[in-house]
Amino acid sequence: MGIALIWSIITVLVRWIFSKRRGAISYDSSDQTALYIRMLGDVRVRSQVGFEPDRRGSHPYLGVDFRTLHSRAESAGSIPARRIRRLFSFQRHLLSSRLLRGAPHLNTLHILDEDYCGQAKCMLEKVGTWNFDIFLFDRLTNGNSLVFLTFHLLNQYGLIELFQLDMVKVRQFLVLVQEDYRNQNPYHNAVHAADVTQAMHCYLREPKLAQSLTSFDILLGLLAAATHDLDHPGVNQPFLIKTNHYLAALYRNTSVLENHHWRSAVGLLRETDLFSHLPAEDSLGIERQLGSLILATDISRQNEYLSRFRTHLDENSLCLGHSSHRHFSLQMALKCADICNPCRPWELSKQWSEKVTEEFFHQGDIEKKHKLEISPLCDSEANTIASVQIGFMTYVVEPLFAEWARFSDTRLSQTMLGHLGLNKASWSAMEPEASGSSEEGESEPTRATEEPSSRALSQGSQES
Repeated sequence: MGIALIWSIITVLVRWIFSKRRGAISYDSSDQTALYIRMLGDVRVRSQVGFEPDRRGSHPYLGVDFRTLHSRAESAGSIPARRIRRLFSFQRHLLSSRLLRGAPHLNTLHILDEDYCGQAKCMLEKVGTWNFDIFLFDRLTNGNSLVFLTFHLLNQYGLIELFQLDMVKVRQFLVLVQEDYRNQNPYHNAVHAADVTQAMHCYLREPKLAQSLTSFDILLGLLAAATHDLDHPGVNQPFLIKTNHYLAALYRNTSVLENHHWRSAVGLLRETDLFSHLPAEDSLGIERQLGSLILATDISRQNEYLSRFRTHLDENSLCLGHSSHRHFSLQMALKCADICNPCRPWELSKQWSEKVTEEFFHQGDIEKKHKLEISPLCDSEANTIASVQIGFMTYVVEPLFAEWARFSDTRLSQTMLGHLGLNKASWSAMEPEASGSSEEGESEPTRATEEPSSRALSQGSQES
């Protein structure tokens, strides 16, 4: 009877959490109108707080429902089932938690082991390898790769014990983070977040960083990686701006997606009270530095960060003994992790390329439908997966990872550059224009290579 009662109580509590979640975020008086209410799978700006979307653009506000933007009709019924499985998983962990049995807090670090299947647990033993297959891991964990991987890393680094984090709150936070990723998106979903978190872990273990970073730095790095694309709508910033979406007005057309990811992450931190046991100044500091890391993934500022990074390396002025320089190195690590797909082994990289291009082309189809200007790289009739990837690798990925290799000249860096070269060659072999055409009226794929900067940055804007 006791267990049944606890199960019933937990079920009610979890359902209440998922149906009544809300978080208000405000940092200064000018941000009072940024108050918004977060509901499961969606965000709405409420007119009651005095904020209305700006409708002054040349195109009316489309009111696109981003929850179903990338949905397929045949998979519509599978979403509730996935959520139910995750809720049951959360309940099992709560039920099995020794916290509910009165055990001391420090003895609860392994409460999740019993729910790992053997293969997934074996994979986590090699979570620091660059050929880690996040797609396989996601299948083995029943679609819970972000929760399991991030929890494992927080535990492995000793951060849960060191910062005296409540086990149930950690678990709740990670479940809510995973749920707030729109897994209907082909690319910007929880699996991408898990992949970026795993890559971040690989970079944190590089000698230059491992010898310098503090536990606080590592905690920030992992949390930023896990939440860096939180609640991504599956379209890029220009789309939100030209459709007068409320998020574009809310953040004044500046780092719209990145600001939204950050504020969404802060909302979940406050909702779960993950750092409520820390002094208010410390928890606010965590929120601000988390924002600094996530905002660094804005590809429109790529040249700014890359130039600063290159200058530090040229002048040998990057001193990781200084907290500001360590933070900058974390920003660069997160930027690398966010776009590292072309540096993975071909069988993994190719899957990511196909997924991100599918998302681009779907946006292009929506723009065609509403007679909007089609964003660069989003026109399936003018671009191919190969042309998109070749441009992105050449003008965005290669410059960044070349500088990263200067900063951290290790076997991993050389491995990444090696995969990048091989993957680029593989896509080049698939691109019809690679053979070279002498016709004067060459089509869009050829012109794309002549005008790489804006097009490549456009893709990066969607991937960040």
